[in-house]
Amino acid sequence: MIVDVDGHSSHAGTGGVELSGDEPVMILIHGAGMDSTVWQLQTRFLAHRGLRAVAVDLPGHGRSDGPPLTSIADMAEWLMRFLTAAGFSRPVHLVGHSMGTFVALHLAAHHPDRVASAVLLGTADSMAVHPDLVTAAAEDLPAAAALMAAWGHDKFAHVGLNPTPGQWMLGGARALVENSAPGVLAADFAACVSFDDAEENARRLQCPVTVVIGTGDKMTPPRAGRTVAAWIRDARVVELPRTGHSMMIENPRAIRSLLLATATN
Repeated sequence: MIVDVDGHSSHAGTGGVELSGDEPVMILIHGAGMDSTVWQLQTRFLAHRGLRAVAVDLPGHGRSDGPPLTSIADMAEWLMRFLTAAGFSRPVHLVGHSMGTFVALHLAAHHPDRVASAVLLGTADSMAVHPDLVTAAAEDLPAAAALMAAWGHDKFAHVGLNPTPGQWMLGGARALVENSAPGVLAADFAACVSFDDAEENARRLQCPVTVVIGTGDKMTPPRAGRTVAAWIRDARVVELPRTGHSMMIENPRAIRSLLLATATN
């Protein structure tokens, strides 16, 4: 789907299904340097099971026009305007991955009437970025993509154990980041590093929240996800074994089943 937000064409993947009817809406928010395609193993599944699955491309990412936004707060407020432009007036189910969890936290904390639930995949109390990765993002995008692919997957993903036959997880992750527009990854990293409102926002949440942790996550280690969960009242914690940071790709069946249950139970 394409909607106009702030005078720019803004894209979201819907699993190949035209949005109609009155089914619950689930908004999926990608991480740094990524786009809506990271959810391709979830959106079609969800769209054919009674949900309007909407995987957004943040500005400057994927097929959305406009410059990349420079703060988590700006991304969350842009998403609010996207919801209005798309005609989603009822509370939505938010799903964020990595940087997208910060966007979801901010939106749910500041606009509680617009959020029915939140699922945080690969979140952390803070998201410091390794200096080598910061340098590569600014000066050598292929090198940054290689580092992210290596650190973003559990060791099992490095030896070809792919739940989706015919696909190469690390190669796909590298290609996605390498194809991002110049400056996007660096801007996303800067937004993550400067975001220091995770605890304040988490403690304000009023909706049901699920924190999903990959036991092999090197980028947002399990302890960091548990810290966020401890800030949230009655948060549910789901830990996925043999799963790293790229959990929607490494463990797609578990993620899509969890998301479906979150929105329909």
